[in-house]
Amino acid sequence: MYNVKILGAGSIGNHLANASRQMGWNVTLCDLDPAALQRTKEQIYPARYGQWDEAIQLFPAQEAPTGGFDLIFIGTPPDSHMNLAIEAIRENPKAVLVEKPLCTPGLERANELCQLAQESGVRIFVGYNHVVSTVTEKAVALIPHIGSTETLDVEFREHWGGIFNAHPWLNGPQDTYLGFWQKGGGASGEHSHAINLWQYLAHKLGAGRVTEVFATLEYVKDSFVDYDKLCLLNLKTDKGLLGRVVQDVVTHPPRKWGRIQGSEGFIDITIGSEDRICWQHGDQDKEEFVFKKTRPDDFIVELKHLQNALEDLHYESSLSLDCGLDTMLVVAAAHLSNRHGKRVMIDYSNGYSAKALTLDSSC
Repeated sequence: MYNVKILGAGSIGNHLANASRQMGWNVTLCDLDPAALQRTKEQIYPARYGQWDEAIQLFPAQEAPTGGFDLIFIGTPPDSHMNLAIEAIRENPKAVLVEKPLCTPGLERANELCQLAQESGVRIFVGYNHVVSTVTEKAVALIPHIGSTETLDVEFREHWGGIFNAHPWLNGPQDTYLGFWQKGGGASGEHSHAINLWQYLAHKLGAGRVTEVFATLEYVKDSFVDYDKLCLLNLKTDKGLLGRVVQDVVTHPPRKWGRIQGSEGFIDITIGSEDRICWQHGDQDKEEFVFKKTRPDDFIVELKHLQNALEDLHYESSLSLDCGLDTMLVVAAAHLSNRHGKRVMIDYSNGYSAKALTLDSSC
C-alpha cells in the first residue's frame, strides 16, 4: 500500500485522489486555498464519486506533512510544476507524478529537474494518460497489419466549456492559467495530449523523435487574456516521418482523433466518453472496437501503469519525464515557429531549454 500526497484540490486532484483510493492507497490532499479543500469535501468529490471518502486527509498546503510519502502527485497550475516537483524530489519519495503540461513553454528549470531526478533516483512521471489507455494499446498492437507508415495525424479539438463546467467557481479563462499561453494554458498547453500522443505513436512506429516543427497559432489577446485558441503543427521526425497535429479550445462537439495511415491500411483512434478504433487492411472489411469507460477509469489506468513501472525496473513507461519534456520542446517550438514564420529545429543534445531550438536558416 502506497502513501500518497496530492498537491492541488482542483478537478485533477480529485480524480487522482479517487483513483488512489480505488487502488487502496492512503491519500493526503493539500491545497493553498482552504476554500478548495472545502469544495472538495462538500461538492466535487461526493458529486463525482457518490460520497466523500473520510479516509482522505485534507491539509492546507502550508500545514501539509513532509516526508514519509511513497508518491507525490502535483495537480496544480503548470507555472508552479517545476518548483513543486523539485521540492517534492527533496522529500525522497519513490516517484513524483506531474499533471500535464509538465511546465510552461519557457522551459524554466526543466534541465534542473531532469538532473535532480537522475541524481536522486526519484522517478518522475507526467500525466499524459491517453498513451496508456486500452484504445492506444490496441492501436499499437494493430500497427504491424497496415504496412509501412505513410503519415500520422492527431487532433484534440475541444471547446473548453467542459473544463469550466468541471470548475464552476471559475468565471472563464481569465481566472486561471488557461487564459495565458505563457503560463501553460491555451490550446498548445491544455490540449498537448495530442502532441504527446503523436510522439508516442511515432516512437511505436519506429519513426524516431520530432526534430522539425512548423506551426501556425491563432491568439486571443486583450486586457484580460492572452492565449492561443488554435494550434496547427506540421511535425517531422529524425527518421523522416511527416505528420500533423491540431489542437484547439473552440470545437464543439469535440473531436479527439488520430490516424495512422499505412501503405496497406489505416488505424483510426477516437477518444471520448467511450474510446473506439476503426481499422482496415487492404480491401478487407473495416473492423471496429469499442472500449467503454468512465472518466475516473482514465486515472485508475494511469496509476496502475505507474505502479507497474515502479515494481518492474524493466517496464518501459510512456509517462516518463523524458517523454513529457519532449512534448514541451514541441510546444515551445510551436510558439517560436509562429512568431517568426519559420520552421524550428530541435536538437536534443542541447538539453531541455531554449538552446535546443533553432530557426531553420534555409527558409
